[in-house]
Amino acid sequence: MSLTWQERAQKKRESIFAAIPQEWRLPEPLPSPEDQKDVTGSYVQQFLTPREIEITESDAVKITEHTTTGKWTATEVVTAFCHRAALAHQLTNCLHEVFFDQAIERAKELDSTFAAQNGPTGPLHGLPISFKDQFHVKGVETTMGYVGWIDTFEGVKGTGKERNVDSELVQEVKALGGVPFCKTSLPHTVMSGITWNHIVGFTLNSHNRLMTCGGSSGGEGTLIGMRGSPIGFGTDIGGSIRIPSAFNGLYGIRPSFGRLPYVGAANSMAGQNTIPSVCGPLATSLGALKLMFRYVLSQQPWLHDPAVVDLPWREELCTPLPADGSKLTFGLMPNDKLVNPQPAVRRAFETVKKLIIDMGHDVVDWDPPSHEKAIALAFEAFTADAGMDIWHHIGLSGEPLQDHIQRTYGTAAGSLGAPKTADKIWEINLRLREYQKEYMEYWNGTARQTKSGKPVDAILTPVAPFAALQFGNTFHIGYTPWVNTLDYTSVVFPVTQVDKTLDLYDKDYQPWSEQDKTNWEQYDPEVQQGTPVGLQLVGRRHQEEKILGLVELLSTALAVQKKSS
Repeated sequence: MSLTWQERAQKKRESIFAAIPQEWRLPEPLPSPEDQKDVTGSYVQQFLTPREIEITESDAVKITEHTTTGKWTATEVVTAFCHRAALAHQLTNCLHEVFFDQAIERAKELDSTFAAQNGPTGPLHGLPISFKDQFHVKGVETTMGYVGWIDTFEGVKGTGKERNVDSELVQEVKALGGVPFCKTSLPHTVMSGITWNHIVGFTLNSHNRLMTCGGSSGGEGTLIGMRGSPIGFGTDIGGSIRIPSAFNGLYGIRPSFGRLPYVGAANSMAGQNTIPSVCGPLATSLGALKLMFRYVLSQQPWLHDPAVVDLPWREELCTPLPADGSKLTFGLMPNDKLVNPQPAVRRAFETVKKLIIDMGHDVVDWDPPSHEKAIALAFEAFTADAGMDIWHHIGLSGEPLQDHIQRTYGTAAGSLGAPKTADKIWEINLRLREYQKEYMEYWNGTARQTKSGKPVDAILTPVAPFAALQFGNTFHIGYTPWVNTLDYTSVVFPVTQVDKTLDLYDKDYQPWSEQDKTNWEQYDPEVQQGTPVGLQLVGRRHQEEKILGLVELLSTALAVQKKSS
């Protein structure tokens, strides 16, 4: 007899847990989120040895410095992160694929090669790397959160590709000496800022398990936020790298399309290229992002993915201060004019704004062409097929579509009517180019406002109007999709945490709109206490090195400020 979708989901869920070694399993019963909100830091460390803590609390830069010189073996590093990832999954539901045995075996091979050749296998020798469950890794399957994809290749049986394919990005990090060791949770369809699916359920925020971890790269956010991985790859079509990075206290980059290889990865609406999805890393340090970006580009991905631009790493752009001694100019966009950020996000923004001014740099108010128009264009592209792709893959198992995704794709196949015809898609593309040109001219025109006489260098803005979202609350996503519509570079960086003594609920606040009223009413400083708060710095297309350099400038100043306060 064939299994129901519920039975298939349960079987898959049980197989993930079964792949965790018995000695790494936590004693039952596990504490509830109410009893233990924060499972990072000292809480998870109680289950680790001092050596494991030392390794897993290190960032990717330090790890590779140690593994490539033989100070640490690949085996001990990979095993330590496998252990911590196993703990993270039990407390947050962040993993979709557990292949620790495969990873540890690869680490042993790297150690043997190191001993025989007296040297490392590439600059990422022995570095554990996690992947969102859109990337194919040989030896394990990819479900992308769909129950109907279990025991298939992207929903199709008998292709010969099942568990037998590496995505291009996976191939490249393996060639560099990196070790994939797990794949992380995501919402089915990947079109959601909340990570939940019928296989693993909700993925919780490891800093505050009463809150969401963001999405769609939410498993990556939670896992790395809990130091269960030093660095991992997610994807971003409307905020899916940036939102989990901000919610989990991480650094993350949404590069422009064509900078990093996407070929060979699974996706929803795979042929939709009006507003394309991109891949990028999330990590515990900015140095880790630079490390990974630089070395992936050293593999010349433009020779393997026809969409990648032949644009090698430009180290000189990582030092963004002008050579002539003039100051930088930052555009300031504290809100999206629809929903005002909650107190902790406003405080984070004002903190960085003051820091920029105190450093002597110039600021201008950012008042660009309507972001509502940008978001509307994005969702026209995302629904151009009337949800046919998504409803097809949901229909493979008969599982229901998540409620919050139904708001975009309807309650059943055909809810959105007929797919757009080619001429209508062309018309969207024309309007998109017109909007991009209008925005470009606005950015160019800011030269008339700046002291330097040059256009704004980057835009400082929130990632969301809240630190993270409490389960059951309404998600306003207006702060991120405009970047995708423009195909701009964006880097997220951590700033602070919610502090209930500073970030008070304003009972006398006058909402701007019904959306703003909902956001204001949902704020609970007691529940949100300790939740990370991040911001994003946005640059023009293909300015990844420059924006990483600017974020390094700001983050270094923030660290000095925190140390002296």
